[in-house]
Amino acid sequence: MRIKTSEKYGAVVITLKGNVMGGPEAQEFHDLLGTLLEENKSNIIIDLGSVKFMNSTGLGMLISGYTSVKNKGGVLKLANATDKINSLLVITKLITIFENFDSVDAAAKSLNS
Repeated sequence: MRIKTSEKYGAVVITLKGNVMGGPEAQEFHDLLGTLLEENKSNIIIDLGSVKFMNSTGLGMLISGYTSVKNKGGVLKLANATDKINSLLVITKLITIFENFDSVDAAAKSLNS
């Protein structure tokens, strides 16, 4: 998994690419969120458009991130989830926890409404 960040519409967009399966990248993701929250950057959008596969550890990484951001008064939203990832969110009922948008733009606009 590769992690890339950018800023758009007052939010930090974290783009995940490849297979999201936990491991050392999960710690990198957690540390990145911690740094962003320390910098008072609490509007986070996770772009899942380039994620090929996600296992339960990867889902756990997202849940942990969501909890960390929410506990600091922030917002974490998902964008561009592929059909495969979307199915995973539905099956695990996490679709009721995460706000999921068809695009980063739609997720960012929802922050300002």
